[in-house]
Amino acid sequence: YVNDGRPFWQYIVSSSTGCSDAQYFEEVYNYYTTDRAWHLCDPEAEKVFMALRKAGVKLAVVSNFDTRLRPLLRALNCEHWFDAVAVSAEVEAEKPNPTIFVKACELLGIKPEEAVHVGDDRRNDVWGARDAGCDAWLWGSDVHSFKE
Repeated sequence: YVNDGRPFWQYIVSSSTGCSDAQYFEEVYNYYTTDRAWHLCDPEAEKVFMALRKAGVKLAVVSNFDTRLRPLLRALNCEHWFDAVAVSAEVEAEKPNPTIFVKACELLGIKPEEAVHVGDDRRNDVWGARDAGCDAWLWGSDVHSFKE
């Protein structure tokens, strides 16, 4: 899907719930743009991201998501942690397609070989980033926590 992904999500909500009511869909769709639906998984994350930025490391989000990601990052008060956001719905390429990783590097003003991507999916994150020329680490295997 591209842009806000509404047709895709309408299909998912309708198929999953058996309800095709437009108002119900809008409530569900909008709910997932709020901090009521999401939370940050590690309270140490902000300290680590701020330490990395202070050390001069450029940070980006690379995500298979729709255009609700930016408002969601604002709602979670973590948008300021990142120098760039590469969203699949905007880039029109989903991980593991190397295009989204290359776009993130372009947004950061770096070459892919200067980047390390940390993700939680071997196929989408590790293989995709490496196909783009980036190094890649798998969360839970190569990286275990947000400890400094």
